[in-house]
This record gives sequence, C-alpha cells and structure tokens, in this order.
Amino acid sequence: MTFLHWAILFPFLFAFMVPFLYKTFRKIHTGWFVLPLPICLFIFFLQFLPGVKYKEGIVQTVKWIPSLGIDFAVYVDGLSLLFALLITGFGSLVVLYSIYYLSKEKEQLNAFYVYLLMFMGSMLGVVLTDNTIVLYTFWEITSFSSFLLIGYWHYRERSRYGALKSMLITVFGGLSMLGGFILLYIMTGTFSIRETIVQSSSIADNGLFIPALILLLLGAFTKSAQFPFYIWLPDAMEAPTPVSAYLHSATMVKAGIYLVARFTPVFAGSAEWFWIVSLFGIFTLFWGSFHAVKQTDLKAMLAFSTVSQLGMIMSLLGVGSAALLFDHFEFYSVAILAAIFHLINHATFKGSLFMVAGIVDHETGTRDIRKLGGLMSLMPITFTIGLIGAFSMAGLPPFNGFLSKEMFFTGMIRVLNMDVFQTETWGFLLPVLAWIGSVFTFIYSMMFVFKTFAGKLQLENLPKKPHEAPIGMLIPPIVLASLVVIFGFFPNLLAYSLIEPAMKSVMPSVLKDGEHFHIHISHWHGFTAEFWMTVGVVILGIFLYLTASKWKRVYDLQPKRMTLNQLYDHSLKTVGKTSNRLTSFYMTGFIRDYLVYIFAFMIMAVGATMIIKQSISFAADDAAPVGIYELILSIVMIAGSITAVLARSRLTAIIALSSVGYSLALFFVLFRAPDLALTQLVIETVSTALFLLAFYFLPELQKKDKTRRFRLVNFIISAGVGGIVTLLAISASSERTGKTIAEYFLETSYSLGGGYNVVNVILVDFRGFDTLFEITVLAIAALAVYSMIRLRTGGKDVEENGFKNE
Repeated sequence: MTFLHWAILFPFLFAFMVPFLYKTFRKIHTGWFVLPLPICLFIFFLQFLPGVKYKEGIVQTVKWIPSLGIDFAVYVDGLSLLFALLITGFGSLVVLYSIYYLSKEKEQLNAFYVYLLMFMGSMLGVVLTDNTIVLYTFWEITSFSSFLLIGYWHYRERSRYGALKSMLITVFGGLSMLGGFILLYIMTGTFSIRETIVQSSSIADNGLFIPALILLLLGAFTKSAQFPFYIWLPDAMEAPTPVSAYLHSATMVKAGIYLVARFTPVFAGSAEWFWIVSLFGIFTLFWGSFHAVKQTDLKAMLAFSTVSQLGMIMSLLGVGSAALLFDHFEFYSVAILAAIFHLINHATFKGSLFMVAGIVDHETGTRDIRKLGGLMSLMPITFTIGLIGAFSMAGLPPFNGFLSKEMFFTGMIRVLNMDVFQTETWGFLLPVLAWIGSVFTFIYSMMFVFKTFAGKLQLENLPKKPHEAPIGMLIPPIVLASLVVIFGFFPNLLAYSLIEPAMKSVMPSVLKDGEHFHIHISHWHGFTAEFWMTVGVVILGIFLYLTASKWKRVYDLQPKRMTLNQLYDHSLKTVGKTSNRLTSFYMTGFIRDYLVYIFAFMIMAVGATMIIKQSISFAADDAAPVGIYELILSIVMIAGSITAVLARSRLTAIIALSSVGYSLALFFVLFRAPDLALTQLVIETVSTALFLLAFYFLPELQKKDKTRRFRLVNFIISAGVGGIVTLLAISASSERTGKTIAEYFLETSYSLGGGYNVVNVILVDFRGFDTLFEITVLAIAALAVYSMIRLRTGGKDVEENGFKNE
C-alpha cells in the first residue's frame, strides 16, 4: 500500500494505541499524544496542492476483492483534497480545543479519542476513495463513530436519545445509498466513481437511472440533515462541544454535500436531479433559519443554523448542475463556485461559533441566552471571536460569509434566465426563499452574539462566575476567526489553489484540456440586484430583531403534536409495540411451536421453488440396486421411529431412538464411509448414555390428550417435511447436469489439502473457515457469559460511576 492508503488508516491504527497511552500517562492529557497525528496528515495533504492544480488527479489502487471489482482505490483531486484538508486541519484545532475543554480527571479520554480518531479516519476514507463499496464501508463507520461521540456522556438520557436518533436516520440513508450504488453498478458494470462518470451519458435513459438517483440522494440528505431528515442534528448537540464543532460544522454533515458534488457529473443532466437537490436545499435553508430564531440554547441555535447553511450549499449544487447543459457555462457555474467557497467559509465561521458556545458554557455553566448577557466586558476575546463569526454567518462585509452569500444570491437570480427544466414555472421560488432565509439568518446571527455578550449581566442566574477562557481553549477559535477575516479581505488566495480544482472535479466535462475556470472574487460589483437584496436583508433583519418579542408568537401557531420529531417518536414507539406484539405471538416458549414455524417455512419455500422451477423429477437409471442389508436396515429404522413416537415409557423411547442412530451408522459402513460411521457411533453412544444418566431424574412420561387440531398440524408438518426432503433428494440425484462437488473433492483432496482421506480433508481444510467461524462464535459467547458473570453486582458498580438504572 502507498502512503496515501496509510494516511486513511493511520487514525484507526493510532486509535488502538490511545487506551495504552491513557493508562500509562495518566498525568498527561491524552489529547497531547493525539494532536500530532492530524497536524502531520494536514501537512501531508498540503503537498498535493500543486498536483491537483495542474493535473487531473492522483490515483493509487490496492486490490481488495478483485473478483467483485472492489478495490481500495484512493483518488486525490480538487474536491477530495479540499475535504481532506478540512478534515485534518479542522481536526487538529478540535483536538487542541478538546485538551482544554475536557478534564483529564473527570472524563474517560481514552474512549473519546478512540471514537474521534475512528471518525477522522472514516471521513478521510469517504472523501478519498474511488470505489463506491469502499466509500459505503467508510460511510457507515462515520455513522457508527458519530453515534459513539454523540452518546459520549451516555449516562445522560438525552445523549443516548440523540445518538440513537442520529444513527437510525443516517444508517437508513446509508443503506439507501448502497442500493443506489448497486443500481449504478448494474448500469455501468463498475464500482469506480471515475469510470461511472465516464459512462454517465450512456446511462441517462436507463430505467434504473431515476431509482439510483433517488436512493443516492436519500443517503446524502440524511447525512447532511436536509429536510425532513434534519431532526437528528439538533438532538446531536448533546455531544461535547468539540464533537459538535468537528462533526456538525466541518466534517460529518458535509459528507452528504461531498456525495452530491461527487456524483453531480453523473446525474446533472436530468431535471429530477436539478429540482430535487435545488428545492429540498432551498426549503431546508428557509426551514432551518426560521426555526433557529426561536431557540434559546446557543448550541441548538447553531444546530438549526447548520441545517440552514447546509441547505444553502445543497441548493447551490442543484442550481449549478444546470451549468453542464449550457455553452456559456461560466454564467451559471457561479452557483458551484459559491457552493465550494461557502463550504470553506461555513467551516471557519461555524466552527469558531461552536467553540465560542462551548467556551460560554464552560465558563458560565449555561448556554441559555435568557440567562446570559453582558459578558462582553468579562470575556472580551471570546466576544470578538463571536462577533466575527456571527457577522460572517449573517453575510455582512468585510467577512468571507458576505462574499459567498452574494454569490449565492447571484446563482439564485440567474435561475430566472434559464430555459431548461421549465424553470419559468417554479424557478422564482429559489431566489424568494433564498432571500427570506437570509433574513432569518441575519436575525439569529444577531441574537447569538448580542443576546450573549451585550445587555445586562445576570450573575445571579449563572451557575458559575464567568471569566475569560484559558489561552489553549481560545487558540483554535482565534485561528478560525482569523481565517474568516483573511478570506474576507483576500478571497482569491484560494481561487486557483483549492476552489478552481474543486470546480473541475464537480464539472469535469465542461472544460477542454488546458482550460481553467476564471475565478475572481471581490466585495463590490456595483448596485446590482444582489446588493439591494443584501440591503433588504439588513434592514428587515434589524427591524425583526428589535421587534422579535412581538412577532415570535407566530411559532405558537404550529401544533406541538404535529412535528417531525413527534412523528419520529411516534413511529419508534409504534414499531416497538408492534414488534413486542409480534414477538409475543410467536415466542410461546414451546420448542414444538418454533419447529412448526421453521418446518412450515421450509416446506413452503422449497416446495414453491421446486414447483415454479419445475424441478421435480425422478430417474432411477443410475441408481444402485437395493440390497438385502439396506432393506433390513431401512425396516429397522422405520420401526424404531414409529416405536419412539408411540412409546409409553421414556426407556422404550430412548432405546427405539438409539436403534435409529445405530442403524444409520451401519448404513455408513455399507456405503464405505468408516469415518462417518465411527462419528455416528460415538455421537449415538454418548447421547444414549446422557439420556440414561438423566433418566433417573426425569418424571414419568405422561400421555396428554391431544386435540384433533394439534394432531392434524403435527401430521401435516411431519408429512410435508418428509415429502419435501424426499422429493428434493430424488430430484437432485435425477438431474445432474455437471460434475458434482464430490468429484471435485476426490480430485483435489491431495493436491489442495495434502491428504488422501477425503472426509478429513473436507472437515479440516475445505471447510476450515467454517470451523474458524464456529470457534469464533463460541469464543464470543464465552466472553459474553464471562462479562455477565462479572456484572452480577446488582447495579452497585454502575451507580458508583455516576450512572443510574432506569
């Protein structure tokens, strides 16, 4: 493997070392050992900047399952490099922030950093792999690791609830995305994303194209918290602030954005892609910003603002996809430019704001803006960082958020000039909702900074006496706030190093060899429509902010019982109740009932298959003659079976059943299978001995009166099983169309297994993995039993560690 592959795997490998470092160096915060890894990875990925600027991309492949076309292929182009730098660079700042945020005395840091490294590695895998199956594998690891991070404080009920909610929704989306990948493979014959893009023009008319598109977007929308799947994100704010800053501003929630951007070249020519991505994105922008205003918790406000900002980026990708259909593509590709630029800007200002919220909570003991206020004089540095981040989020100059917001307006306005996908009908909704959403964005941005830091100081309502945070906790948000200012004053620093290569990755077909997108980002473009839209946002936003107490009653109009969260909770309860009822119906506690279910299903499944496939046949041409010994043994087995069923004493039933087993062993002797005969004899002897050992303690065999229905069901099931198995065996031996597996074993037992005893070779070599898995299952079961024995403490140890039995 190359170093690029190891760059993805290093976080996973280092995660194994974290518990040992935590245990060995208890006096040193574990974060100091973790911090060098993301820094080194960030520096490593920086070296690819010149390469993606002048080349198509870098591909390095390691064969994984070549027979299925699944390779661990790493592909570095402008888009994947942009995300890799966000993941590692932002990860470095988050780890530094967490060192001062999480106490080494009170927190289980070994678990925290293991989960964080798992997430970092899986996110790198998502954005760097070229194989859709490998991408899906890493995608689900992000869901699992984020579940662990959100539920890090698992003794809190809300943390467990938020973790479960996020996993259920994102895993549902991930499975849908996998279905889309499989449909793409059926259409293209490849799991490679690059090869799929090459064949994009030939699959547009395929009947599986639209189902693949919808399934893939389900994965993207659930991960990036688009309406109506956004409901997991506010509850995920129960995670520690470093987790919220990392997962929910810069990385995990951007995975869906990455997926849409990566597959835009495949689906961009369809009206369905344009409308679904654009309308869901723009409505998410409006819905998230509208609901952010009514929040009173700082992190909840930032959660809904993240939903809104993700909707903004998603809508830009949807609108920008139409650029691939025009000759003058640069007129419409401004939406793609705005999406990529705002992707970077959002990570900087939203990350800093999450950290500011964490600092406020850490230093005051609350995030409730109704209890906050007047912190400006006590926490001047934190206030300055919050002011810069909030003003950038509101889209005010001279910060970077203003630039990408202006380009956002430009992209939405240019939709009105399009003459594709019938944009003249519903196209006006895009700029209208964009402007309304921006007004609410301005309002909650002002609320975040001024409700927290301005106004009257309420020391009596604060659990802790506020003071400025330690320098270590301030460095990461200072770095991010500095980037907000730098990218605001010098936006073209990123124009051709990151933004333009990323645009080429999203729209690879519009440029010829050697061509480039012409990118020039500036603050002033004259008195344009975008300028007046911004003026309107500021004026109306200030007015609504100052009069919020009068019009906020509009939120009371929405019935509290008719929300998506209520629908989720009700659905979960309904599924639980239905499952309990269904389980209670068939889990009767009687083995006989379970055997009835199993055998009935087998009869129906096998019987229906044989009838549909018309595979029932009987041919005795190649059958061996039945000798006198086989006939005698068959009669003995039949008699023994009938006797075991009709016996009135346990001893008679045991002896009759043993006669069946020993007769079967004699059959193996006649068929020249001494190994099987010996095995059968040993098993039968041991079983009979165990029966006899327990015989003394068993009660008398009592024959209870059976109802006619009971006897009828027994007869039907037993006759059906016997008939189906007999038909299956006869049909299988009657229709041999090729060489049997027995011939393969006979031919290869020595060459592949190194033994002349075919039975032994099959048991030891050919089914070696089966034996290994059996041992593994037994080992897992043994560990589970051992764990339960160790936990037989009646909950005392749990309560001592701060947990509560519920």
